[in-house]
Amino acid sequence: MTEQPKPLSEHSADVIVVGAGPAGSTTAYYLAKAGLDVLLLEKTAFPREKVCGDGLTPRATKQLVSMGIDISEEAGWLRNKGLRIIGGGVRLQLDWPDLASYPDYGLVRKRDDFDEQLARQAQKAGARLYEQCNVGAPIIDERTGRITGVNAKLGDTGDKREVTFHAPLVVAADGNSTRLSLAMGLHRREDRPMGVAVRTYFTSPRHDDDYLESWLELWDKRGPGEDRLLPGYGWIFGMGDGTSNVGLGILNSSKAFKELDWREVLKAWCASMPEDWGYTPDNMTMPIRGAALPMAFNRQPHYTKGLLLVGDAGGLVNPFNGEGIAYAMESGQIAADVIVQAHARPTDASRELALQRYPQVLKDTYGGYYTLGRAFVKLIGNPKVMKIATQRGLTHPILMKFTLKMLANLTDPTGGDAMDRIINGLSKVAPKA
Repeated sequence: MTEQPKPLSEHSADVIVVGAGPAGSTTAYYLAKAGLDVLLLEKTAFPREKVCGDGLTPRATKQLVSMGIDISEEAGWLRNKGLRIIGGGVRLQLDWPDLASYPDYGLVRKRDDFDEQLARQAQKAGARLYEQCNVGAPIIDERTGRITGVNAKLGDTGDKREVTFHAPLVVAADGNSTRLSLAMGLHRREDRPMGVAVRTYFTSPRHDDDYLESWLELWDKRGPGEDRLLPGYGWIFGMGDGTSNVGLGILNSSKAFKELDWREVLKAWCASMPEDWGYTPDNMTMPIRGAALPMAFNRQPHYTKGLLLVGDAGGLVNPFNGEGIAYAMESGQIAADVIVQAHARPTDASRELALQRYPQVLKDTYGGYYTLGRAFVKLIGNPKVMKIATQRGLTHPILMKFTLKMLANLTDPTGGDAMDRIINGLSKVAPKA
């Protein structure tokens, strides 16, 4: 491991990363591993809960392997073989594809524990983690308009002290709300899809299911002849610990998005399931909680005036399937690589040239695919299209195998099969988000 530099000072560093979720911790890990002095600022204390499906696809699994995380079953990880899709009266079980670029299995782990593992791995690499560090306003150089640090309150509720942290570069990994980005004038784009996820946990005999389960039909049951098919999907992920994570993701591409109480929709959906699955109020182990899913680059630019956006702060959630963790970690690695290269440049101008490349790398990597995803979101927002897709599409296993690769963004970039080449080709010709 690279020998770490001596800290510039207790509250100064080469880079400040705000937020120790998957995006921030991954960024900090790769920066520290490359020898930079990194401050990782987390507003809460670990372990802490986050609203999530807890299911990880092979894309996220690959990132964990790259970071040296022990993902063995003995270390508490539950592996899954693929995705079970239910809809249109059809039940289809699809294994994750065999690819050179990604493993053929996914993982499940609760977010409170998952996030802490990544943060501790960043610490081991040399990042300086401050928990219970609530970041407030950015520090702006009046002459250049660049961010040069952040003001923060450090400590628990009963003993907070104000601290100023300084660095020439700041990474916003502070999630969908990203107060840091807003303070720098970066607002959410209303023309990009937004979703919401709500979930809870139940004690269930299905806790050790080795497939992630996705229900493509969510019904708003209003009475005979008035039932509505909603834009979104439900999930059931066995946690391997006696519980199942049961939730739903919904998109803002329908009028129903603002009209409905999604917690009530989740309750109604669970009530429609077989009783022996255990998804009843008596077996609920945690309250229903919700979170926003910022999709398809809904906040841009991803770099400006010393600030880089990663993960949910930059709207990196996949619009096809609502997956955020893989893209949070991948964007963190990309940002770290750009920062490391910029750090080695001798002049301000050459460093800025390197940093300006970050938004373009993101667009080259995800832009075309996310544009396809935005079109997909608009399509399934139409109940008639959604109904046809579930009733007819699920009856064709080859089509569904293609759809799985498309939705999960799992292809080999070179040397793949015909499906890979079609998906990669579509992503390349689509406008770059």
